[in-house]
Amino acid sequence: MKLRYFIPAFVALLGAMLVSCSDDDKITLLDEIQVSQSYVAIDKEGGSTSITVNAKDSWSFDETQIPSWLTVTPLSGGAGETEVKFSAESTINGRNADLNIACAGRKQNIKVLQGLSETMTATCAEVAAGNEGMTYRVTGAVNNIYNLEYGNFYINDGTGNLQIYGTLNKSGKTKGNPIADWGIEEGDIITVEGPLKFYNGAAELCDVTVIKLVKSLLKVESIDPEDATIPLEGGDVTVNLSCKGDGMGIEIPDNAKDWLSVTKTTGGANPSVTFHANTNLGGDRSATVTFMTQKGSQASTVSATIKQIGAIVEVNCSQFLEADEDATQYRITAVIQKVANAQYGNVYLRDFTDEQVYVYGIGAKGDFEALGLKEGDIVTLVGMRSSHNGNPQMKGAQYESHIPVTDISIAEFLTKPDDEHVYYRISGQITDIDNPTYGNLTLSDDDADVYVYGCYPGWGATGDNRKNWLATAGIEVEDQLTVIGYKKTFNGKIELYNGIYFSHSKHE
Repeated sequence: MKLRYFIPAFVALLGAMLVSCSDDDKITLLDEIQVSQSYVAIDKEGGSTSITVNAKDSWSFDETQIPSWLTVTPLSGGAGETEVKFSAESTINGRNADLNIACAGRKQNIKVLQGLSETMTATCAEVAAGNEGMTYRVTGAVNNIYNLEYGNFYINDGTGNLQIYGTLNKSGKTKGNPIADWGIEEGDIITVEGPLKFYNGAAELCDVTVIKLVKSLLKVESIDPEDATIPLEGGDVTVNLSCKGDGMGIEIPDNAKDWLSVTKTTGGANPSVTFHANTNLGGDRSATVTFMTQKGSQASTVSATIKQIGAIVEVNCSQFLEADEDATQYRITAVIQKVANAQYGNVYLRDFTDEQVYVYGIGAKGDFEALGLKEGDIVTLVGMRSSHNGNPQMKGAQYESHIPVTDISIAEFLTKPDDEHVYYRISGQITDIDNPTYGNLTLSDDDADVYVYGCYPGWGATGDNRKNWLATAGIEVEDQLTVIGYKKTFNGKIELYNGIYFSHSKHE
């Protein structure tokens, strides 16, 4: 383990800054909020330190910045003086946190340090199991560069992947395309140093400093077709590379070997590899293939992701929630049970399975409102199974079609023409259940009543799924029921036909 400590002069300066201040010495950089200390030191053996916050308005900490090892109380307050306590358990290695207090549109920075800041050289796996707030130095191969402006990518040293969330450029700035500034490419061997943070349980080294960069012996120069996508009916993708090593190896992941194969290779300084896939009878699929070379003691790897379009898999809500997270596209038709954000189209869908699927956005911003979609409508969407904080959701949802549903009173419903393509949502009290097996019942409000010919558990119910549902759901006479259906007249009797359950409440 290699340790690097701050120089003594800085420690001495820090100690002076940490001395408690009188009211006259209070830091007054901001009019809206003042703190007695902007640097907080906690003993390495653990303990607490307090500062005074003097604010002209309500204030609060950004809780996302507070690491798991640090306890701050209280996290918010009102105008006037408040004592804020910072506590931590003992630690073997020094660690730090950078916090902000927001007040009246301004932010006051607080730096919390426990023990001396030090840097530990570690593997990716050791960092992932490390102490939040500590600084680590790690070396690995660059892969999956996904943000050029801030320098976000992953590295792998053979022990696992580690996310680098932000890279300082050569001028020490946190923004300004550090990837281009340093000339970082996938496959390069890089040594970086930065503090460890955890986001949703995943380890990240943040705003790292580049210590060393060794250019890769391999580079992907081009892919044909450019989007590396094979059509549904099958075809080829060719990856063209440059190689400075002694020969090149190719690795296809085990879970893709049954559909992806190598059909042609060329060697030399500019090798190429052609991959082939047959007709895809399932959903969308992809595989990240790896290319390897070595020269002397230096080894390099680069990767490319090959995709194939698949058939869209039609599922109900329950099946979607149980599906794997991959590139497969799923089609769901269900009722919009709740609108969480109309601007972005964040909604909850429900069908006869009594399961709800959260859709994180339909199309682009504003599409949901432009389409006139609303609660109660029956919508068909296509998207991938994803998750957030362990909760399943549909990601990248694309609109296909919908059936508008109009809210209407029972009296108004009775005046509408028969049309099996026009759907309404009505509410009322159940006054009679004529057929409990299929949910034939009479629904009444203050002005009128209507016969509901079938009340089924939700959109898509067929066969036995339609039977005895009222009893299973505990729905009885005098309960309030909201149901969706279309108008039909049979033997002179007006009916809401093939009712789709939306919600109900028990009678008092």
